[in-house]
Amino acid sequence: MLEDPTAAAPRTASTPSWPEAYPQGYAVVDVETTGLARDDRIVSAAVYQLDARGDVQDRWYTLVNPQRDPGPVWIHGLTRETLKDAPLFPDIAAAFAERLAGRVLVAHNAAFDWSMIAREYARSKTEAPVRQRLCTIALSKELGLPLANHKLETLAAHYGVVQERAHHALDDARVLAETFRPSLRRAAEAGLRLPLLACQPLTEWSDPPSRSVGPQRSYRQQSWRPSRKRPACPYPNPGRYQPGGLLTQGMRVAFSGDTSVDRELLEDRAVEAGLHVATSVSRLTSLLVTNDPEAATSKTAKARSFGTPIVDEAAFTQLLLDVTPAEPPAEPTIR
Repeated sequence: MLEDPTAAAPRTASTPSWPEAYPQGYAVVDVETTGLARDDRIVSAAVYQLDARGDVQDRWYTLVNPQRDPGPVWIHGLTRETLKDAPLFPDIAAAFAERLAGRVLVAHNAAFDWSMIAREYARSKTEAPVRQRLCTIALSKELGLPLANHKLETLAAHYGVVQERAHHALDDARVLAETFRPSLRRAAEAGLRLPLLACQPLTEWSDPPSRSVGPQRSYRQQSWRPSRKRPACPYPNPGRYQPGGLLTQGMRVAFSGDTSVDRELLEDRAVEAGLHVATSVSRLTSLLVTNDPEAATSKTAKARSFGTPIVDEAAFTQLLLDVTPAEPPAEPTIR
């Protein structure tokens, strides 16, 4: 168990009144997973419980046996051997729920953490007791923090928080709790409305029949990163992504700038979903993913000139959860 250096900031008579509409408690969450797709699994989870003003009340951490290949071991460090005797998610679901109940879920790229948690509970035929979430990336943007990018390590450096074990769920949750507290207090002082979003629990679940629980194509059991040479996309390019719609297999996707999730992991998951990851932007590019669409990069400039749709990382992560299959090839005409 990692030590918790978090200390409550002293309160003085000059402390401004707290906004009455703010939540009464938060659950700062981090989960490590086997990947980013809808049938990937949680391999570890951590929760820091905070009171209304962001002070730590409790913390909790567990490993989870995903009953499949652990995925990117080079990122989270959790091997088959480490996880083989860990509890299954249904075994820890109640303890996890107890720490989430009645609180706003806080995470860095919260859409991803919430989607993974909601699906695990749906598999267990229960619901996570979460009704609202708050993304620290969105909060940083609302506050106008002068960050070079939206990585957790950059937010931590801004507040002078030291990361001890990156991609360890407990330490990531600690770092996030320590950076969320001053952000929350800045928001309260400014009377800022928090960027809260509703969480809709899943009520049923079925794994896609085309994917089996077992070793994944992109993640062999190893401690090094696989070759970046990718096979050719087997699907034709269906054209531009239509904002508000779904991605379709074969679409050409390009990335620009920093991402909070490891870039190569995002690219691997895009390939697994049947997308074509492009290294540049052209008139054929279906979508550009960037967290800084105003950056003066060649990719964003070309995307604007070509009219290529642009989405941020959080939106792209959500789109990856439901990619439309490619149209089957036309039957040959027999004469």
